[in-house]
Amino acid sequence: MLKLKIVETYFIFFISIFCLFLSSCASKKNVLYIQDIDKQDGRELSYNTNKIQVNDILAIKVSSLYPETAIPYNFDNSLSTNSSFIETLKLQGSLVSSEGYIILPIIGSIKATGKSTTELELHIKSILESGNYLQNAIVSVRILNSKITILGEVITPGTYTITEQNITILQALGYAGDLKINADRKDILIIRDVDGKQLIKHIDLTKTDWFDSPFYFIKQNDVIVVNPNNTKIKSSGYIGNVGTVLTIASILLSTVVILTR
Repeated sequence: MLKLKIVETYFIFFISIFCLFLSSCASKKNVLYIQDIDKQDGRELSYNTNKIQVNDILAIKVSSLYPETAIPYNFDNSLSTNSSFIETLKLQGSLVSSEGYIILPIIGSIKATGKSTTELELHIKSILESGNYLQNAIVSVRILNSKITILGEVITPGTYTITEQNITILQALGYAGDLKINADRKDILIIRDVDGKQLIKHIDLTKTDWFDSPFYFIKQNDVIVVNPNNTKIKSSGYIGNVGTVLTIASILLSTVVILTR
């Protein structure tokens, strides 16, 4: 009778462990995105304009009604390489220095950081016309090396080149093939450099409270880190996953039964 009681005690212990690990499995509320999305129906979007940063490579083209008069203000576009078209443009582009300046032919050094591409276009146009360099100037500025880095529990982590002016966090994660099932959707980390300072933001993708934050749209050079959920963390430890625990518990229970016979 005593032996039976001991077996029953261990059996109850075994079932308790099993139930505990089952309760740690991912539930619907931890997996579904933006579960309160209906609250945002009809929300007006406010688009942000990305600012030029240190180490950005800019494609700057100056033209006018008389094309030949604008030639001296453009870099030589005859560079020939075996690289792709974008890589060739990068070699021809203007690199923003660590002090935030670019150098243009004839004009010289110009402050670029802190300005949007549109603001820099207007600034260069103003310099050309006010300094009697070139009248009726048309200036085009594009950032050639806008990129984001996505790491962690995504299908294809890596660094991605972006061409759009405004993309959301969800669109950015789409570049990486979406989150894995073991990703912690309540703790998406975004690292952003702004004016020489590093900003850190934790995003809960199961909610929409970040929709009105400056982090709704991704900026160039952002780093997105997708953390693993508790289930993934537990499975990487010494004990391992639920199957391993059940195997160990089964062996222990069998050993107890044999010893108490």
